[in-house]
Amino acid sequence: MRFVKLLLLSVLFFGGLIFLISLLLPSKAIVERSGVIDAPLSIVYAEINNLNTWPEWNPWAAPGVAQKIEFSNPPAGQGAYYTWSGVQQEKPVSGKVLIGESTLEKGVHYNMEFNAMKPISAAFDLKPSVDGKGTAIQWRLETHVGMLPWWKLKGFLADKLTGPLLEDGLTKLKNICEKRK
Repeated sequence: MRFVKLLLLSVLFFGGLIFLISLLLPSKAIVERSGVIDAPLSIVYAEINNLNTWPEWNPWAAPGVAQKIEFSNPPAGQGAYYTWSGVQQEKPVSGKVLIGESTLEKGVHYNMEFNAMKPISAAFDLKPSVDGKGTAIQWRLETHVGMLPWWKLKGFLADKLTGPLLEDGLTKLKNICEKRK
């Protein structure tokens, strides 16, 4: 009986400790990467504004991740979307990307939904590079993870898990745009 009592008190203590530690973590996860593409703003904008081009460079639209992709008609600009589905680690996955705002001056702002994940607000912010010959780009993902400790832990790890994917996507985008200039 004493062992059971000690076990229950230990579980309550560690559960409370984890909850208190999670209160120190932010309820919003932000991952962002930036770079400079040696191509005019119009070429970079055309590439990120057209969802048909995303499988070439976007890590979440890649053929290995999204086995089936359906694009809206038209596939570019505000209101354009694509849905995708596939299998990862023997589990079915699906999602949707919807462009909310798209202008040459502001870039492309979109929302992503994945099954069993919190919705993500994302954006490609564009501006001319300092020398005026290229394009400065910032890719930003923002998720409101809420107050539950396990979601906050996922949010805390988001930069380490998702950051390399953004870097890879920006590198591929850079190579594509610089070839098209």
